[in-house]
Amino acid sequence: MNKSLEDYLKNIYSIRNSDGKVTTSILAERLKISPAAVSDMISKLSKSGYIKNIPYKGFELTKKGSAIAINLVRKHRIWEVFLVEQLNYTWENVHNEAENLEHASSDELISKLEKFLEYPKFDPHGHPIPDNEGRMQEVKTIPASNLKTGDSAVIKQVSDESSEVLVYLSKVGLKLNDEIKVIDKINFDNSIQIHFRSGNIFLSEKLADNIFVIKNKL
Repeated sequence: MNKSLEDYLKNIYSIRNSDGKVTTSILAERLKISPAAVSDMISKLSKSGYIKNIPYKGFELTKKGSAIAINLVRKHRIWEVFLVEQLNYTWENVHNEAENLEHASSDELISKLEKFLEYPKFDPHGHPIPDNEGRMQEVKTIPASNLKTGDSAVIKQVSDESSEVLVYLSKVGLKLNDEIKVIDKINFDNSIQIHFRSGNIFLSEKLADNIFVIKNKL
């Protein structure tokens, strides 16, 4: 399987997990290619038994398609841990490097790398790392935009789809496992003002949608 086909499967897996539905238009937007090109590839993947089309629900991975996608996710996230912990990459700069390395790495290399890193459970953005059987430790989070005034929570995960989000969070000093408290919520645009160890900052709704937290119990 070549890099292009692998990228399709991994992105279908990612979209399915985040949005719940995968369509040609959503996949085309994610991959930044034409819907016609996506339709052609989807047809090939379907004939090869990697995906199946479900009426009104879009398409999803078959068992063998899912196995390939999860293995790629595993390789990607282990490489991200290595780049951050061993080579001092920042969390906004690891994605593209890991994207290239995941396709060129054997399962044996990744297993040795995982052992060297002492079997990390999460990548630098808080996403769970699948083990060699495809199992991973899931954490039930909610977007920070769902919090209400007075709520406090702990940041457990940050979307890595946009480096701009990660750059901004580094700039203001927000990181994983920080505790935040919503001190105001603006109904007009659904932005929130939060307090954390470095002070108070405003987060737009779009930015808060990319920060995932576990709400503290009262």
